[in-house]
Amino acid sequence: MRIVAAVFRRVVVPFQDVFATSYGRQAQKDVAIVELITDEGVSGFGECAAGPAPLYTEETIATAWHMWAEHMLPRLMREAWHSAADLARVHEVLAPLRGNPMAKAALETAVWDAFAALTGRPLVQLLGGVRTETRSGISIGLQPDIPTLLGKVEQALQQGYARVKVKIQPGWDVEPLAAIRRAFGDISLAADANGAYRLADLEHLRRLDDLGLAMLEQPFAPGDLIHHARLQQAVRTPVCLDESIRDAHDVEQAAAVGACRVVNVKIGRVGGFAEARRVHDACREHGIEVWCGGMMETGIGRLHALALASLPGFTMPGDIGPSDRYFAQDVIDPPVAFARPGVLPIEPVTGVAARVRRDRLEAWTVERAAFP
Repeated sequence: MRIVAAVFRRVVVPFQDVFATSYGRQAQKDVAIVELITDEGVSGFGECAAGPAPLYTEETIATAWHMWAEHMLPRLMREAWHSAADLARVHEVLAPLRGNPMAKAALETAVWDAFAALTGRPLVQLLGGVRTETRSGISIGLQPDIPTLLGKVEQALQQGYARVKVKIQPGWDVEPLAAIRRAFGDISLAADANGAYRLADLEHLRRLDDLGLAMLEQPFAPGDLIHHARLQQAVRTPVCLDESIRDAHDVEQAAAVGACRVVNVKIGRVGGFAEARRVHDACREHGIEVWCGGMMETGIGRLHALALASLPGFTMPGDIGPSDRYFAQDVIDPPVAFARPGVLPIEPVTGVAARVRRDRLEAWTVERAAFP
């Protein structure tokens, strides 16, 4: 299998609701999607997790598009992929290019996706997955007031979500979380700070111990492994790392200093399927719990995340939800949907192209380029 052509699309899909975090507010999904075409005429799709602004990481849609066209795609088009073992080489071919994991992940997953479609082998099988379903958690953004937050939590519980995670920031943390505990009792509750706190907030964060949280996700800045370690030593609440973990080496370092007890794995953040699998394996080796995160993906990235969640270590509820969690209409059909409340099926998808609604994809495309 060789890659002979590619189509880059910038797609804007409206959200059902505005989603707010400490990074800002989003009313739509502005995303870059790459389609790779093989010499057999088979298409593979990949979704880039980078947004229009460098908020979650330093990458953006514009930087990803540049890296694809100028540096990454030419390298991939010089290679051939004949076997499942070859798929691990996609990561190696792109490795000499520093950084840009989200851009790399989109191309790598597109190659895997095309190979699955060409060979009829499910992505789950290519990854070595074993699970046929996964429990779904929900991430609730910053809300204008506590009554609105409680309404969102109640709705999530009625829909069957197995874990409720709430975005927090200084000034919006202990009180709203305590209100949820009072209202809903012993539910699985977590908090996600997206790096909004500093070591000076340690004593304040210790107050969260009284709330019995499943985890406190990424309280400090991504590079602060030592400060995360100090926090984890001072609190009973499990610290979860998200932005701090870019690869399996970061897991080794986090384990060495005791920076966390949980890791959130996102395909885009770690650079693709191959590195995500290595991160998963490193976490299991060090006794760190692991779960599959989400980036409010369209159905393309959502199906890929579900395939990753089939690996045996993903025992905690993840942030992968049904398509209608964010979108009235998705770019795939049928959309991702619960098999039963709070549980998503992990389907044996042999590439996502057969599920892509090209009419919707084209209708929502605001920029397009074809190569060569």
